[in-house]
Amino acid sequence: MRRRLVPAALLPLALLLTACGGNASAGTGTDTDGKGSLTLDVGDQKGGSEAVLQAAGELRNLHYKIKWSTFTSGPPLLEAVNAKAVDIGGVGNTPPVFAAGAGSKITVVAAFHGTSKGDAILVPNGSKLTDPKQLKGKSVAVAQGSSAHYQLVASLQAAGLTLSDVKVKYLQPADALAAFTSGKVDAWAVWDPYTSQILRGGQGRVLTTGDGITNGLTFQVAAPGALRDKKKAAAIKDYLERLRRATAWVYEHQEEWAKVWAKDTGLPYDVALASVKRTNATRIPVAVDQPLIASEQQIADTFTQLKLIPRKVDFGAFVDTRYNGSLPASTTPARASQG
Repeated sequence: MRRRLVPAALLPLALLLTACGGNASAGTGTDTDGKGSLTLDVGDQKGGSEAVLQAAGELRNLHYKIKWSTFTSGPPLLEAVNAKAVDIGGVGNTPPVFAAGAGSKITVVAAFHGTSKGDAILVPNGSKLTDPKQLKGKSVAVAQGSSAHYQLVASLQAAGLTLSDVKVKYLQPADALAAFTSGKVDAWAVWDPYTSQILRGGQGRVLTTGDGITNGLTFQVAAPGALRDKKKAAAIKDYLERLRRATAWVYEHQEEWAKVWAKDTGLPYDVALASVKRTNATRIPVAVDQPLIASEQQIADTFTQLKLIPRKVDFGAFVDTRYNGSLPASTTPARASQG
């Protein structure tokens, strides 16, 4: 196994746990031994695809090599895809929308759907807030361009409020965690494992979750150039099949996966297990289909209307359905209250 060094700052653990947040740099990665001369460059996040594939035994008998690059969040991972430094990588439901809005060369090739119970707006235990409607005039921390960003927008809409009704503090998770626990913000819109970390640590409670509000999607996003390469396209197909099997393995081995995840991320086991049960074990692979595209289009249109994306985005122009196979339909309704 050879180390691959990617420029990175020395970041706190909390930031390394980012699932799909804002701007951050890549971390270190490794090469996975495989047969053949082909190398697939895969972007990952801490405790992500590499860890689950390894735990599920899905990195055995590869006919290609995998060079892993670890990123702290979705947006910089997609920047690497756009720059052709990464062939494929996993992100949440909102980073592809922002990347598409920036004209990045990215292609969504696979999707996973789960509950959004881990996507939450948290408030300190001593807070007087009991209803999202009471957020008016309050300060809320959120990572710009993250899935939590849209979850905040959608949750406010469901409460009859808009983003301009609250004092948005755009903070990356490490800074948001510090601001939240020190009482410098009234609420924090975030995702698992941060939600589990706060709840299990007794540092806050849930004001509302994204369940029924956001679409619960995560994606594998590839570089168009890699998809045009027949050998890499075939490797991507095999990689996605392995990832789908590993995702199914998590459902049947939640405690085992939580132990691996805790070790990989540095999270306490009880926090990791709570996050796995609330979020990770609910994910299933689904087809990249029209309902899914329509759901993401709604997110794109929302951010365009908020003038946070500079131009109209046709999300359907950024997908490739060749790897759908016999996957179940996304069954994702296209509603304004999704994220």
